[in-house]
Amino acid sequence: MPDAQGNRNPPPNPERLLQLGMAFWASKALLSAVELGVFSQLADGPMQAEQLAQALELHPRGAADFLDTLVALNLLTREDGRYANAPDVDIFLDRNKPSYVGGLLEMANSRLYPFWGALTEALRTGLPQNESKHGGNLFETLYSDPARLRVFLHAMSGVSMGAAQAIARQFPWNEYGTFVDLGAAQGALPVQVARAHPHLTGGGFDLPVVAPIFDDYIAANGLQDRLRFYPGDFFADPIPSADVLVMGHILHDWNLEQKRALLAKCHAALPPGGCLIVYDAIIDDDRRHNAFGLLMSLNMLIETPGGFDYTGAQCCAWMKEAGFATARVEPLVGPDSMVIATK
Repeated sequence: MPDAQGNRNPPPNPERLLQLGMAFWASKALLSAVELGVFSQLADGPMQAEQLAQALELHPRGAADFLDTLVALNLLTREDGRYANAPDVDIFLDRNKPSYVGGLLEMANSRLYPFWGALTEALRTGLPQNESKHGGNLFETLYSDPARLRVFLHAMSGVSMGAAQAIARQFPWNEYGTFVDLGAAQGALPVQVARAHPHLTGGGFDLPVVAPIFDDYIAANGLQDRLRFYPGDFFADPIPSADVLVMGHILHDWNLEQKRALLAKCHAALPPGGCLIVYDAIIDDDRRHNAFGLLMSLNMLIETPGGFDYTGAQCCAWMKEAGFATARVEPLVGPDSMVIATK
């Protein structure tokens, strides 16, 4: 039918809906490629299909289709029958590079992919669909297995790295001397901030079992003289005092009462003039555009008893309720933003 200007619009077609509905095909192809180590195998140079399939222990029936699928998804290139990594893949999905962000995808493959199959049940019951479904606890399960914990903390580095680098650039660190990252995991944010601002000292606060993983990461980056580990539980123990406190991809794990309690503890731990930085996939206030943030909130439904993601306006209001004088939202990278509150 013609529009208001008399132009004829093409009739609706279902292509967008079918692509979205079947998007898990492409997602799982990528996740399996990460699991199999395709991109790390190709990091040393291009390989012929048979040579690559043999190195990856692929059955011949699906090998060619799998590799060419990765070509069609712009994850691999193919020239004269030899496969190679796309440039961004080579940087970010080679396990042997410090820029590797595939830890998040490893966790998505091993944990989140099967759990998201029960999203409908979660929407009907309001209950988590992960390890806790059968009486376990997400964090107890993750933190009780050292190997699984390393994968999880590596994943947290992957999901936080872009935001950590942006915070290191954007926040006025020259006005402060100390900082502590709460729920620091491996220590991705402390490392990025300390590298960019040599005058700063600080560290990361997390459960005691995280200490050796944090210490290894800090030592690997040569920052053990400026960054240290603070063991504790931020609900049960005092929060370390510093000029700046940071909570990244932490606040969304908890229900509203727990969110407010954490913000109040941060306010109490800061000196006058100190700042709290909270960063997450902050949902836009109109709740229309940040699809990743909204999907992350559904992920909290799958993963936690009461966690949810939130808008910038909500976070600013909670911060002011906790006693902070000011609060503002600044975009970081991709779907992530930070909310900065000043005491």
